Amino acid sequence: HTHTHTHTHTHTHPSSHTSASSTRFAMASGASAALRGLALPLIVSPMFLVSTPRLVIETCRAGAVGTFPALNQRTTDGYEQWLSEVERGLALASHPAAAPPPPAPAPYGVNLIVHRTNPRLEADLAVTVKKKVPLVITSLGAVREVVDAVHSYGGLVFHDVVSVRHAQKAQEAGVDGLIAVCAGAGGHAGTTSPFALVAEIRKFFKKTLVLAGCVSSGGDVAAAIAMGADYAYSGTRFIATREAEASTKYKQMICDAASSDIIYTPNISGIPANFLRQSIVDAGMDPDALPPKTTIDLGAELTASKAWKDIWSAGQGSAAVSDIPTTRELLQRFKQEYDEAVKRVAARV
Repeated sequence: HTHTHTHTHTHTHPSSHTSASSTRFAMASGASAALRGLALPLIVSPMFLVSTPRLVIETCRAGAVGTFPALNQRTTDGYEQWLSEVERGLALASHPAAAPPPPAPAPYGVNLIVHRTNPRLEADLAVTVKKKVPLVITSLGAVREVVDAVHSYGGLVFHDVVSVRHAQKAQEAGVDGLIAVCAGAGGHAGTTSPFALVAEIRKFFKKTLVLAGCVSSGGDVAAAIAMGADYAYSGTRFIATREAEASTKYKQMICDAASSDIIYTPNISGIPANFLRQSIVDAGMDPDALPPKTTIDLGAELTASKAWKDIWSAGQGSAAVSDIPTTRELLQRFKQEYDEAVKRVAARV
């Protein structure tokens, strides 16, 4: 696993091209040593059906952490092929013919759904360990066995939470980081204000904290850091990029949507989540009178379901999205906005 090894090396000893500001990210209270040397303290979230190796490779090459859900590939073999594809893409980026060489790409991550109805968890976890995936993001269940398996090769586990209770349970399971999924986030989300949730979690959790929910610009990333998070997490904004595996209609709907065009409901997947209201209408349903859904079967949901294919997930951050750039262009813009925001905050003192 040359690329994982290269990363470990790069991130333990920030190399000469690492700018002073990215070294500072790494020194934040709970920032993980393995995620040093990023151009921006940002993780692009693993989006069901939308995130592919192409999006991950472009994100990592531009200096942010790229991720994808294991279940975006229909089989465990397919998942392993995608991991190899990402590794190859990042290895090429690490050893270019160009001089001077560009900065080493950021590490990548995958999302595992830890829920009794995910029939692939065991097999996918075995492949994750075999391939030494640098970052594993777990959703729904925080389980000590999964954490220990990833720690066995030196990987990191970050867990999605929407409440303090979930955060405490994840801490007990030994996770390295928490992703606070706040009000307005795309997909499965909570309803708590980021100011409240970050402060509450910080009272007891001193490791890495990531803030998710409506992060749509570099200024939003800076705000997350100012608030006490170590990294920001952005999903919806990256659906509207050239590399994202979403239809032109889906991308355009995000560009056109206001925050009021997002509906928060448990009646699509059984777990409260944010969706584009118009996509529910287009699927022939009434967003204000959805039949209740009380069962959660992620095995069926995430493989065959109409729910996420025709009914499109997005967060209130859609309100800030108005174009469909390449991932590289978008991340360059984020970096510029981040630097401007940091200067603006400093100038206010």
